[in-house]
Amino acid sequence: MTESKKKKIKPKMVNITINIPDIYDDNIQKLIGMKIVASRSEAIRTALRDFLHNEFSNLKLLGYFGENH
Repeated sequence: MTESKKKKIKPKMVNITINIPDIYDDNIQKLIGMKIVASRSEAIRTALRDFLHNEFSNLKLLGYFGENH
């Protein structure tokens, strides 16, 4: 395998600004302290990915998408 194929292709990242309640940030900081996540960004990306995955699955169950999606 060539060196270029060994490297993982990173998805393009987009910077966004969000406002969250202090309690959310406090809990994210606890997760960082427990070494469950490395950063706020990672925690938020993980939460968003899980939310989108669950919602997409829910929409499929409700028949919003055909079997090919």
